[in-house]
Amino acid sequence: MKVSPDESFEIIYSLFSHEYLGILFESFVIQHDEKGRLSYAHQNIATQNAREFASGLDEEDYELIKLMDSMQHDSIIKKFNTKKLKPKEFLTKVFETNSETSANKEIRRLIEIRLEGIRAKILNKVKGKRLFEMGNDGNPIWKEINVLPKKATVLFHFRRNEENTHYFPTIKYEGEKLDWQYQGGYLLCDEPAWLVVNSCLYNFEKGVDGKKLKPFLNKKFIVIPKNVEQSYYQKFITQLVASFDVYAKGFDIRVQRSQPEPLLSLSDLPGNPAKTDLFGQENGSEAEDKIVFDLKFQYGDYAFRSEESRANNVELEQKGDNYIFHKVIRDLEREKTYGDYLKDLGLPVKASRFSLSKAKAFDWLNCHRTDLEEKGVKILQNQSGKGKQYFIGNASIKVDIKENIDWFDVKAVITFGEYEVSFSELRKLMVKGKPEFQLPNGQTAVIPDSWFVSYSEIFSFLENGEEKGSHMTLKKHHIALAQELQKDNLINLTLSRKLQKLQNFSEMESYELPETFKGTLRPYQKAGYDWLRFLNEYRFGGCLADDMGLGKTVQTLAMLSLEKENTEGATSLLVMPTSLIYNWEVEAKKFNPKLKILVYTGSHRVKNSALFAKYDLVLTSYGIVRLDIDILKAFFFNYIILDESQAIKNPGSNIAKAVCQLTSKHRLILTGTPVENGTMDLWSQMNFINPGLLGTQGSFKKQFLQPIEKKNDLDKAAKLHAMIKPFILRRLKTQVATDLPEKVINIKYSNMTEEQEKAYNEVKEYYRDKIVEEMNTPGMKRQTFTLLRGLTQLRQIANHPRLTDPQYTGDSGKMEDITHMLDSTAREGHKVLVFSQFVKHLAIIKEHLDEEKIAYTYLDGTTKDRQAQVNEFQDNDKVKIFLISLKAGGVGLNLTKAEYVFLLDPWWNPAVEAQAIDRAHRIGQENKVIIYKFITHNTVEEKIMALQERKMALADELISTEESFMKRLNQDDIKALLT
Repeated sequence: MKVSPDESFEIIYSLFSHEYLGILFESFVIQHDEKGRLSYAHQNIATQNAREFASGLDEEDYELIKLMDSMQHDSIIKKFNTKKLKPKEFLTKVFETNSETSANKEIRRLIEIRLEGIRAKILNKVKGKRLFEMGNDGNPIWKEINVLPKKATVLFHFRRNEENTHYFPTIKYEGEKLDWQYQGGYLLCDEPAWLVVNSCLYNFEKGVDGKKLKPFLNKKFIVIPKNVEQSYYQKFITQLVASFDVYAKGFDIRVQRSQPEPLLSLSDLPGNPAKTDLFGQENGSEAEDKIVFDLKFQYGDYAFRSEESRANNVELEQKGDNYIFHKVIRDLEREKTYGDYLKDLGLPVKASRFSLSKAKAFDWLNCHRTDLEEKGVKILQNQSGKGKQYFIGNASIKVDIKENIDWFDVKAVITFGEYEVSFSELRKLMVKGKPEFQLPNGQTAVIPDSWFVSYSEIFSFLENGEEKGSHMTLKKHHIALAQELQKDNLINLTLSRKLQKLQNFSEMESYELPETFKGTLRPYQKAGYDWLRFLNEYRFGGCLADDMGLGKTVQTLAMLSLEKENTEGATSLLVMPTSLIYNWEVEAKKFNPKLKILVYTGSHRVKNSALFAKYDLVLTSYGIVRLDIDILKAFFFNYIILDESQAIKNPGSNIAKAVCQLTSKHRLILTGTPVENGTMDLWSQMNFINPGLLGTQGSFKKQFLQPIEKKNDLDKAAKLHAMIKPFILRRLKTQVATDLPEKVINIKYSNMTEEQEKAYNEVKEYYRDKIVEEMNTPGMKRQTFTLLRGLTQLRQIANHPRLTDPQYTGDSGKMEDITHMLDSTAREGHKVLVFSQFVKHLAIIKEHLDEEKIAYTYLDGTTKDRQAQVNEFQDNDKVKIFLISLKAGGVGLNLTKAEYVFLLDPWWNPAVEAQAIDRAHRIGQENKVIIYKFITHNTVEEKIMALQERKMALADELISTEESFMKRLNQDDIKALLT
């Protein structure tokens, strides 16, 4: 009968006995009658229709309905019914007595396990709900069951006499004994027990198993015969005494209570001989020896492992004909505090015994021994007198580093208790992979693992030094490592005044800018210039790794201007991706017109290294370096500078090998992303600017790359950072915000690809001829229309030829630059607004972002819910990019979370561009906004920019359309655009 959700109703739960599956539950909604009572109008409720009755349900109801759905026969058999039989047919086949196959038995077992688990979950949630037994006629409210709110208790009784032992349980609820036997009671669930007696539902403290109660539903007691008494007592009663309340006559139960005494024992776990190198890395498959830690708790005469359950706290003793059960009441909470304490110290012995390599084990003991003793934890080792006796006292190491003429002298001594061992002896042991040795008193000393971690870098860089007794040497190149160890109080470092300055690179002096430099540096850029000067004086290589848009180019040009003044005739080489060469050429001429620049690229370049001496700066690409390495390596440059130096991140690549063959007095790299794929990116670039700083490629992998990338070793990461810190200068946009103006505008020039240039020239020649022809025709109307159409097509091709020719399959120089910068900014976590007046242009970028799985929002004239896109960009940290058509997004948007604005194509009217920029740069903006205008070199885009400056300087506010712009052009302007 249908129940109306608009009238008063109530949800109830009903149980019934299934022919094969035992007790199942179903959920129903019952309509109330006019007096608010349950009527006969009822309806089954399932997950599919539950929301219709939402007004009468809470979250527990939804969970109960879902659980009850999952135990119905069609759901239960779904996993096993591979032949898609009807439920009734499948159950008959599996449960009928003539189907006693092993497969059917296993299916029945798995079904019962599944049902028992669901019953337990349901019964845990029905408190406070109405539960009924279903009638034979399907009436879901035939008999109500009272779900009792509190747990009952069970007491197990044993009465032993000369002939046997009687065993039976009694139940109490709220202190009153329950009459539950011979009452037609039944169990709804066994694990744990849920018992229905006299229309009341009971569950029990201590998680009593229903199987221990079921035999007594219709039986007063069980008799244990004398001949099986001992076995029964040992296997069954011992477990009952351990876990539950037991009352006994005829045998004794003695209870012992005391505080646990924690015992932490250590023992050897031998492995095959370890083949390890200096850094503790295994060179073979052999397992190294380990130390096993075992935590026990002593209670008087009894000891228990921390992981042993309460069930193991009973021991049976037989004296003649008498049985005595010794039960220890364990303080599990106190045991847990000790286990948690050791786990917090890095020794998780609470759940089981725990092993560590010997070096790590004794490092741990060396660090925590005093605290453990104060905490009351007793440390034990082999007491039999056989096997090794380890030294578990205090071990220390002292390292002194003193400056010499061209190197550092290194001396170290280690102590184990009262015994000293020289550093050279210690190092020999560690190089052989032997962390242990014998002390004069016969005890075995183990070198702590932390010594490997703290000093392995010095050990590795001493490999090429000279050992003289207990003295070794370290190159001054590794001054930063020594300074970092001194900061952590791991060494004593003695430096001259000259080198003391290296301890803090932020306190370098301020230098005057060269007179020939025509730019103005912001404060953080001036600090970058001073840093470059500082590195120059000490002949260190450097990596300028400022965020995109912060002016790495202008800082470098300031330094190169100084080099022109100080070292006349010296030539520097600047290597970069091909697309950046024109940008560098424009910027160099802008900031220092006196710099003599050679663009060494293109198929017509003169392949003669003697030519370089005539120039201050040679600009070339990575591809040309790879091709002309024999020519370039023959010339000794003043500076070799690599822009976008992540190009050499793979040390095995041809380009990385090529640039490392170049020779120069100074080396510098520029990059916004020094690490793109992994730690090896860093090694390759650092090895270029300061060869040997991070050791060999092989040692770097073992010492840093593998611990950092595979083990997430934060200490190793910190050490690596300390070693390279003096030679990398990286400022994020957020860090130098106070030095930035409100808006920073950059021009990004892109070169066309060969295919793109061919398409561009074909269209340009067509319209140039057509317009020249129309110029001889009276009237400008048609000529203006043709010019506008031609310029629009040229501008589209400058972006990407696919905007005019969908069949075009080649690349676009601008698109390569845009996608590279978008990927970089998104990876760095910056938010970017991307504006184009061509929706097709945005569509191509969408394709790239979808392929790279980079999240973005999108807005053009067809977008219906503009605000939803804005909110997603503003509020979702995972969305870093917002693609916007210039006309649709020029007004009405508030996008203050953006840090960068990319203008993909120049607009006729700069005021329209300014509106786009103001979407990000407006009231409420906390970030400084960096704008990039993308211009394709040698195209109409570049010429439009020049015309903008000439034509719109005084009246740009009057020019808002292409047509009005065209009207202001004379014939010279038109020819300039199409040449």
